[in-house]
Amino acid sequence: MANQSLPVVAAFDFDGTLTYLDSLFPFLWTVVGTLRFTQYLTKVSPILLAYKCGYLSNHEAKQRVLTRFLSGQNLAKLEQSAEYFIQYPLPYLLRGKALQRLAWHQCQNHRCILVSASLELYLKPWANKIGFTAVLGSRLELTIDGLVTGRLNGENCYGDEKIRRLTALLGDRRNYCLYAYGDSEGDQALLDYADYAYYRQFPMENVF
Repeated sequence: MANQSLPVVAAFDFDGTLTYLDSLFPFLWTVVGTLRFTQYLTKVSPILLAYKCGYLSNHEAKQRVLTRFLSGQNLAKLEQSAEYFIQYPLPYLLRGKALQRLAWHQCQNHRCILVSASLELYLKPWANKIGFTAVLGSRLELTIDGLVTGRLNGENCYGDEKIRRLTALLGDRRNYCLYAYGDSEGDQALLDYADYAYYRQFPMENVF
């Protein structure tokens, strides 16, 4: 049982936890449109298959997909696409029970942090609107001209990287009580790190 006198942090995964499904491909569809999305998806299918079969890491598979869809894109235009995405497609992907649990933490004045392998490009503006206090996500590498290369700036925020990012933000784990919410293998390290871990569930009662 965690020390009840400590400040409380609630760490939420995004894809499959706050949403019903992965958000990356719906975002990429928003960016490139239906025709190019279909064309590009066909071309990255071998990459996705190689990842599923264990021949590519999560990090490398994501970079190859992002390179196909986003390489050479202007960051300012992508930010406009991100704003459209969080206003229109994204609300239909969100889990009501997950948002209720988030609201419960916020009502308790807990520090709510989004920790996700999804792109900060669209996570940050959405999370800021909904009241998260911090966003730890995957970041896009840029050229000096502000164009996206398709590669990640740093590690994909997945697995143990979630713990490293959380530790860099919050410091000594003994100084706070941690709730964690996740739905996949990529969240297991975060769930193991928590005082209260919830895998694909959102209890509504106060566990203190």
